[in-house]
Amino acid sequence: MKFKITHITTYLFDSEVFLEPHYLRFRPSQTSYVNVSELALTILPQPAGHKMVQDEDNNSVDFCWFEGMTSQLTIKAESVLETKPYNPFNFLIYPQNFNTLPFQYNVLQKKLLFSALEVVPISKVLSDYALSILQRSNFNTIPYLTNLTKQLHDDFSVEYRADGAPFIPDETFQLKRGSCRDLSWMLINVLRQQGLAARFVSGYYYFDMVKPAYELHAWVDVYLPGIGWFGLDPSHGILTGNTHFPIASSAHYEHTMPVSGGIRGSASSKLNTELIIEKL
Repeated sequence: MKFKITHITTYLFDSEVFLEPHYLRFRPSQTSYVNVSELALTILPQPAGHKMVQDEDNNSVDFCWFEGMTSQLTIKAESVLETKPYNPFNFLIYPQNFNTLPFQYNVLQKKLLFSALEVVPISKVLSDYALSILQRSNFNTIPYLTNLTKQLHDDFSVEYRADGAPFIPDETFQLKRGSCRDLSWMLINVLRQQGLAARFVSGYYYFDMVKPAYELHAWVDVYLPGIGWFGLDPSHGILTGNTHFPIASSAHYEHTMPVSGGIRGSASSKLNTELIIEKL
């Protein structure tokens, strides 16, 4: 399959400002099952300097700096992707002890996965919710991850929230609703409590809609030896597939934001976004 993705982000300021250097994360990642055949990035005002860099998480990031004053910043990212058939269950977990929870990563793995294992406190009711699913899954790793992801989809309502940080996990659990990033951040913290390395992923997800209305999406990666990073989408209750297109991943959600940068000036701003995903 072939897809065209057009993502337009515009910041409108009510008076002119000076743009500080910005980090932009709009490049879909090349994977074994997704080939990025075309990519064009248009930035207005045109940057005085523009360099593609790899960030601390090895994401491809456009770093831009500017001159002069402006009343808006517009980023238009256009990409064409070609996907290959993909079976998320085509793997072998190795060593075999990782097929059962709880397990322990080895010393070197713990060092390399340190930030994705960082634990923050969650309530007993949230821990017990996950434990009940783990017990029902007979402590088997893959059945547990698939059952937990599906149960979150069944028990929580997904709502759109244009901006803002994810809610803390206990708030999302109490509300029984949240945006894709709220559900993902809650799942990440549940998994880390159980000793699983988990990170936040930002990207695009294509699925057929009667009236297409796509938004930037978030999901979760879990690290399992033999598989590598294994994708879970709690908003849809599924494992990620070849129509999940990652842009950035990090142990910390702040490091996956599409636009990071400041301004000099006292203006207030308005954010407009448009995302079109077409099957070609």
